[in-house]
Amino acid sequence: MPWVDADSCTGCGACVDICPVDTICLEEDVAQIDMTHCIRCGRCHDVCPEEAVRHDSEKIPEEVEANVAMAMACMEACIRHLGNEKEGQKCLNRLLKHFNKEKKVVEKTLERLEMLRDTKAVH
Repeated sequence: MPWVDADSCTGCGACVDICPVDTICLEEDVAQIDMTHCIRCGRCHDVCPEEAVRHDSEKIPEEVEANVAMAMACMEACIRHLGNEKEGQKCLNRLLKHFNKEKKVVEKTLERLEMLRDTKAVH
């Protein structure tokens, strides 16, 4: 999914003009993408002269760090509120189950999307 690097965006409006679903606007001379309506067509990526419209794969390290920080905070809270290290490890095990479930959802989604590509038909 696209996102806008506010430091690179010059507010030229090229992405606003080319968006087929009018989901990009300028706020204080920086493009903003309403992801609830974005159709992921990629035109904003292609037209941006500053390459300010970026792909979300660049944010993987940030997302991983945020997940690890959240897990550590939950573990610390379990230890603090429930009384011992064992509770922190139980919390970690629940988080591992959660992320393994998320991984399975992603894998199954990718399988289904690959099937769409193979059939070249979208329902």
